[in-house]
Parts: sequence; C-alpha cells; structure tokens
Amino acid sequence: MRIVRYAVGGVRHYGELETGDARIARFEGDPFTALSPTGHVDEVGDVVILAPLERPRIFGFAYNYASHIDETDREVPDVPVCFMKPSTAVIGPDDAIVYPAYGELIHFEGELVVVIGKEARHVKPSEAFEYILGYTCGNDVSDRVIQRRESAFGTLLIGKGQDTFAPLGPVIATELDPSALALTTRVNGAVAQSASTSDLLLTVPDLVSYLSRYLTLLPGDAIMTGTPSGVGPIRPGDEIEVEIEGIGVLRNPVVAESF
Repeated sequence: MRIVRYAVGGVRHYGELETGDARIARFEGDPFTALSPTGHVDEVGDVVILAPLERPRIFGFAYNYASHIDETDREVPDVPVCFMKPSTAVIGPDDAIVYPAYGELIHFEGELVVVIGKEARHVKPSEAFEYILGYTCGNDVSDRVIQRRESAFGTLLIGKGQDTFAPLGPVIATELDPSALALTTRVNGAVAQSASTSDLLLTVPDLVSYLSRYLTLLPGDAIMTGTPSGVGPIRPGDEIEVEIEGIGVLRNPVVAESF
C-alpha cells in the first residue's frame, strides 16, 4: 500500500494511491490508529498532496554510508551519530525549499526515511519491522557553514533544522523491503546521487533498535537513515528530486528567502 496524505478544499485526508498514480481511494481515520475505506475516490489532479506526516519528530543519522564518509574525509564513527530536526522543518512534495537569506552553502541529501507505526522501546533488531509502518523519501537539507561551526562544539541543530529543511514524501510505502532499494537524487534533472540502501552501515532494524534502547519512539516518528556520496549545493531556481524504488519521487523547487 502507498499511503498518501492530501487535501481537498482545505480538508485533509489519508488515502491509498492507486496503480497509475492518477486516483486516490479515500480513507477515514489515520494510519497510526485505524484506516477504513470510505468508498470515495479522488482524482490526483483535484487534490494537494501533503507531507505524509504532520509535524513529526525527525531523527537523523549522519555518516551511515561508507561512500559519504569517504567524501567528507572522516573515519567511520565509533557510535551512531544522531541528530534531530524540528517538526517545523517538514514540507511536502512540490513545496519550496527556502534558501536562507544569510545562507552561504546549502546542500541536499537524499535519504530513505523510516516511519514508525507504533510505540517502541527496547526493540531488538529482529523485532524492528513490527514497529515500522512504512517508508518515504526524504531530503536532509543542510546549511554546511553553520553545521560545521555547531559540530565543533558538539551540537547540530540550526545547520539541519531550519524551516523547509526536511522535505518528505510523496507517500508512505508499506510492505516494502528496505534492504536493497535504489536511491537516486537529481538536481535539475542531472543525477547527483545513485546508490542502494544495501550500502547502509547500520541497517533499518539497527537504527530502530538503537534509538529505542535510549528513548521511546512514537507513532509518526520519522528516521532519516543517512545519505550516500554525491551531496552537493543547491541554489534558488534549482529543482531537487529524490527517487526511491517502490516509493516514488519527492520533488521540490528551491526559492530565495524573502522578508
């Protein structure tokens, strides 16, 4: 199932994106409690596709692909390197990534994102899939100048967490095997990242288990699993696409901040 969150006439719904991507079977409820078919079908052209999660907690993992570690000239971390993005950083498909007025070097990072389906604590890797609702595409937009300054003092917030710095979507794909999915990021149609999730150093079950060892994961939490090599700068006027096998394409334009 590919679960989509969308709006019709300002009213928000969840639905299932049907084969062909032209129609949505509308549901009542939400995917974290219960979904039930209404029998109503919406045409994709008549709706606004929203971020699949409404203001989630977002957990990120840095340096989780060897290729990205190599391009940053770092060593493999001794422990998982975690950070969080504020829920206000989330935008959906076709929403604009805002290039900050004082930004100097803003990068894209295409990533597989795990969506937690139910409360999880002290989960073993072998049990992790019981707590996962599905997967979506993500872009861990990063202000490298601020990020590097923060990192020198052991923090990582403003560089990762500015408004619009967490595009998610277009759907939550359930019943998907995340172990070897093709991930491609394009900038203005040109491929910048091409990798497989089989290259993750810490697998999806590892990440869920690690986080749940120290804190309670909640329904609707999002885990950004890390980015492969090929990250690079974005500029106003660019269009960034993150495509993941079995999920779809997350597309966002970049615009300059205006006051």
